[in-house]
Amino acid sequence: MMMILAYIGVLIGTFLVMEALTWCTHKYVMHGFLWVLHKDHHQVEPGVFERNDWFAVIFAVPSFLLIYFGTYDNMWWMQAIGFGIMLYGAAYFLVHDVIIHQRLKWFTRSNHIYVRAIRWAHKMHHKHLGKEHGESFGFLFVGRKYWEKVKRDRALMAGNRKVHYAAEKD
Repeated sequence: MMMILAYIGVLIGTFLVMEALTWCTHKYVMHGFLWVLHKDHHQVEPGVFERNDWFAVIFAVPSFLLIYFGTYDNMWWMQAIGFGIMLYGAAYFLVHDVIIHQRLKWFTRSNHIYVRAIRWAHKMHHKHLGKEHGESFGFLFVGRKYWEKVKRDRALMAGNRKVHYAAEKD
């Protein structure tokens, strides 16, 4: 029983660490020296796939290797880390590609507060077409100012007032 709890703890811990690692990678690598791969995500070009999609492959390699060698060498913690990375990748795909960018039309009409907040944060990230001056580099956790914006909008909508989606004044 303790081994199962340890496995789950490592898996969940890895999932949580991946958000911080992904934030750093997004800010300093994707908006840095690998902008050449990420650029077409901000400056949309025709087609189903983007060069940016290579990042899914890049992140899948360590996950696959950790799962493989963790299983082959009977190292449960290595396997748990690999599955934690894989679980984060699946959550990222669902939130970023399906819910935010709607590459698959599964949740097109969701009005859930988390969905609205994550979409708003991502919209603020994409208002910058270049690699400089970005904001909101996380993928699954939303900053407080975006939650507050959505809550203000919800309160305004409850009063039947029209809400305009424009950048906040600083």
